[in-house]
Amino acid sequence: MKSAPEPKARAKQGSDKSPQFAFFATCAKGLEGLLEQELRDLGAEPVRQTVAGVYFGSPGLGLGLGYKACLWSRLANKVLMPLASLDASNAENLYQGVKAIAWEDYISPSGTLLVDFVGTDRVIKNSQFGALKIKDAVVDRLRDLSGQRPSVAKQRPDVRINARLHRGKVALSLDMSGESLHRRGYRQQQGLAPLKENLAAALLLRAGWPQLLEQARAEGRVEQLSLVDPMCGSGTIVLEAALMATDTAPGIARPAFGFETWLNYQSDEWLALREQAIERRRRGLAQARPRLLGFDQDDKVLAAARANAQRAKLTDWVQFKRQSLEALGEIEGSGLLLSNPPYGERLGELEQLGHLYRELGDKLKEYFSTWRAGVFTGNPQLGKTMGLRASKRYKLFNGALASELLMFEVQADNFVDAPPQNLSPRQELTEGIFFASCTEAELSNGAQMVLNRLRKNIKPLKKWAEQRQIDCYRVYDADMPEYSAAIDYYAGHWHVQEYQAPASVKEDKAQGRLQELVDALVVGFELNPEQIFIKQRRRQSGKAQYEKRGGNRYRDEVSRSKIVVQEGSARFAVNLWDYLDSGVFLDHRPVRKMVGELAAGKRLLNLFCYTGTVTVQAALAGARSSVSVDMSRTYISWCRENFGLNNIHEAKHELVQADCFDYLKQCREAFDVIMLDPPSFSNSKRMDNTLDIQRDHVALLRRCMDLLKPGGVLVFSNNLRSFKLDDEGLAPYAIEDISPRTIDKDFQRRPNIHQCWLLRHQ
Repeated sequence: MKSAPEPKARAKQGSDKSPQFAFFATCAKGLEGLLEQELRDLGAEPVRQTVAGVYFGSPGLGLGLGYKACLWSRLANKVLMPLASLDASNAENLYQGVKAIAWEDYISPSGTLLVDFVGTDRVIKNSQFGALKIKDAVVDRLRDLSGQRPSVAKQRPDVRINARLHRGKVALSLDMSGESLHRRGYRQQQGLAPLKENLAAALLLRAGWPQLLEQARAEGRVEQLSLVDPMCGSGTIVLEAALMATDTAPGIARPAFGFETWLNYQSDEWLALREQAIERRRRGLAQARPRLLGFDQDDKVLAAARANAQRAKLTDWVQFKRQSLEALGEIEGSGLLLSNPPYGERLGELEQLGHLYRELGDKLKEYFSTWRAGVFTGNPQLGKTMGLRASKRYKLFNGALASELLMFEVQADNFVDAPPQNLSPRQELTEGIFFASCTEAELSNGAQMVLNRLRKNIKPLKKWAEQRQIDCYRVYDADMPEYSAAIDYYAGHWHVQEYQAPASVKEDKAQGRLQELVDALVVGFELNPEQIFIKQRRRQSGKAQYEKRGGNRYRDEVSRSKIVVQEGSARFAVNLWDYLDSGVFLDHRPVRKMVGELAAGKRLLNLFCYTGTVTVQAALAGARSSVSVDMSRTYISWCRENFGLNNIHEAKHELVQADCFDYLKQCREAFDVIMLDPPSFSNSKRMDNTLDIQRDHVALLRRCMDLLKPGGVLVFSNNLRSFKLDDEGLAPYAIEDISPRTIDKDFQRRPNIHQCWLLRHQ
């Protein structure tokens, strides 16, 4: 078998030195150690870790090890072949360094190429310029040699060049992978699930799934071994576990790799590796099978999971079943329960998710004694509600989001009291909090510091709000970390939302700080009981942690009618006692104003309309007509109340109580402006499916764009701080991130409160 010739030009004009390693595998941060071990297991030597990647293999030994890594790595994103480190102190040096490399070894003069350039500095001020200089050098060299020049291709180029600028040097490599290696070829829809295949594989490796398999096989009990994902989504964790159980190379079903179109591609060596992988899979499929089970209550994602299993040719190895977490019961045998539950940001979502995580913890304790369990989450605080002590914590990254894999050994020694995640819906002074009868001079030092901060904040805000005819705004948002609460002002009323204190802060200390905060408000602003509303998270033990504490001592004195607040020319009804959210998302004030301006004289669709505040602003700005959709009867009724406050007639502004997904499926109208501000997560009993905005946003936005008229605009906003827009899945549209422009003065202390984009047809 002939080996691939060593590239002729690894260090020529403009480069500092020859590469010390033959290949570089990139990965998500946090996976470097696992990837290093995986590459060693594939026979790679030498090996060296760096941030988000591993160098491996010696130059001069051909490309076979790179081929093998592309085929077998479960963790890598890319496998690159370093060519040179080039001086980029000026554009001409970079051009000459690139031109000195023997590109004729890799690409035909009539071929295609693409340059991926990352990094900028004072010389290369944008990545497009850097990519252009490299492209020019490559095509100029080939034109000088042959009289022909290759062209640029964004899809499936013959050669993909990777360039990374750092401290005046450009690390130049060839991309052996082509598309990212996490794309195994079995997943039906890219972007449907936020968990990439290689991250799912990493979770299984950290959770010890291969060791459990090996031990079960050695003891002849593999058929009693189970892997369960009770919230499986499109089945990525279950399918990656099946690939491991069947000894299937993760790249075996991919349609192509980048190196297959290089001029020095060695097909005999590659085909031999593929034949070996096919034989290993054949033997793996003939082995005894563990139970690989995925449950979800969303029919849409389960259909995708089954289609993915069919593509992976693993339908006999995995089972996907519609089942809610609430219905999860005992499963014969033992094994690993591993899942990536959703996590949210808004108060109502966090309460709902707190119940979800607590339910998962209760199921583990009741039915999965002696099992191993893993929960991967971008909100580790939610893990504390499970009532289990984590035996290990692994810090990983889901894209740019810092996340944790929490591992549990489900046994009585690890059971703990779970702090409740729900916020009390009572807005009266909570039990244990009382009105101070002191003067300002008698306030504690802590309360006086809080009062000083409140006065400092409110002075410029009050003037700003009066100029804009606004009488509801945020005054304080954990500005002093030890006094961790959000305080909002609503037309003479004060709304206090205490954040959950860390477990390291004792209950009595957290209670004392909240009391000082209330003292500062009551004394400093001369408040009476009817003017202050508190939502408080409290740690309790036993059954009490799920019960309301005490009654409303002011119940007979406080009017239960809604408060009416002003926002410009609009008036909104606000309820500060019955619900977690007041009826107006204060942080979305600029978004409402912008949608109103966009909708003047036009037709608006307002999805997940909540209490209709966006529609009110649009109608007052002169919108020709509108349709507002929400699943909640309460919210639609609230919309109607807001319409009445602003003399808006339903003849032109229609209110629809419906699941927004169902409405979008059936809608055949077109709109000039669409407002889409969905919750991060919802599993309402009125919905046929769950909503996970990270998972579902591409499909949701695409359907909305189907209803958008040419020249129209879709405003998409959400409050999930970890949210990442799938640019690839939304490539057909012109997208503008306007988040910084939608943060008003009262939220500038916390500018990550939401994200907002405009989408238009190109």
